Amino acid sequence: MKAKEIRALGNEELKKQLEAAHKELFDLRFRAAAKQLKNHREIPRVKKDIARLKTTIRERELGIR
Repeated sequence: MKAKEIRALGNEELKKQLEAAHKELFDLRFRAAAKQLKNHREIPRVKKDIARLKTTIRERELGIR
């Protein structure tokens, strides 16, 4: 997800997306440990998505944007 797309979401939708991203990261790590992950670059992509989501949530808490 792009930062623009994330900022367009509502607060509840942000929390749902964050929860889904954490679940996806868990699944990717599990598949990597079981040697079933074909594209290992998925893990850093999901981590960056989580960081973007958390950053947007924090910006809203502080009233920056």
